[in-house]
Amino acid sequence: MSLVLTTASVHDRDKIAYWRDAVGRTLGPTAVAPRGDGPFSGRITTDRLGCLQVSTMEADAKRVSRTPELIARSSGAYTVVGIQVSGTATLVQDGRRAEVGEGDLVVYDTTRPYSFDYPDRFSTHVFQVPRRVLGVPGADLRRITGTAIGPADGLGVVLLPFLRTLATSAHAYSPVVGAKLADSVIDLLGTLVAERTRQVPTDTDATRALLVRRVRSHIDRNLGDPDLSPEDIAKTHRISVRYLHRLFEGEGITVARFVQQRRLEECARELARRGRTTPTVSAVAQRWGFVSPSHFSRTFRAAYGLSPREWRSLRTVEDSVHGVAEGGDGPRRGVPPVADLPAADHQ
Repeated sequence: MSLVLTTASVHDRDKIAYWRDAVGRTLGPTAVAPRGDGPFSGRITTDRLGCLQVSTMEADAKRVSRTPELIARSSGAYTVVGIQVSGTATLVQDGRRAEVGEGDLVVYDTTRPYSFDYPDRFSTHVFQVPRRVLGVPGADLRRITGTAIGPADGLGVVLLPFLRTLATSAHAYSPVVGAKLADSVIDLLGTLVAERTRQVPTDTDATRALLVRRVRSHIDRNLGDPDLSPEDIAKTHRISVRYLHRLFEGEGITVARFVQQRRLEECARELARRGRTTPTVSAVAQRWGFVSPSHFSRTFRAAYGLSPREWRSLRTVEDSVHGVAEGGDGPRRGVPPVADLPAADHQ
């Protein structure tokens, strides 16, 4: 079901404040400066397809910027693809300036400062992909940010119609189909980066990179399954366990440890959330694939230096003190990386 945020029923004097909060919740902390003196009008519709967030934004003229200070308040790192549906925009990032017309595509990175200027009312599709699943080196990604790609420009011939159709129909797909479509977007975006940077990997390199991305996406979709194991993952992808381990040698982490790391990160995020209802620590652990509460507590402490209950208390206090509300699906405060984990045993 789509999430719709609109100024339509908001009092004129509150529209700007509402819109700033809506943009922050959807796209992460940004500074929004409307142009013009009249009542502001805006609408954002958002859907999820696996790890991909798809939004369509229609609004009056404005300027949007993301500063180092706002980036420091963010918990997630995303590669974003924007498609200009109507109106025009100017994107500035990494020292480049892109004039974006109707039908054009731009790529930008939420971990570095950028700004968008929309001189008139506009509509745009926004696709947010977590950087961790994209599998593209930051240096390569930086080479294509701040440039506009037209519908007749290289891979744009294929990518733009596909993304436009996906944006208008995202609400209609089942979770299983949505996850597969998200994988396709990730693959196409990786191909776009390779094309624009004029890199032509060997068939072996391309196949390996594609398979690693699919395995990582499969793991993310199935973290709650306690039976998720290297054997299960290899069987699903019709490869041997030995070959699966070889794939992850290049990732600097074993498959089992990667599964455990991702489970711990999701548990840490959920424990840090505030809400009307607070699930028990054991319920959170079970939701993310840990069978034994005692094993979960030991593993969590080894990774974060705190017990799950201590982590929850500390993060709740920090959240109350800072009063920061983030957009997207991450926690209100960042989750530090998991390091020096004990050996995983698939619990």
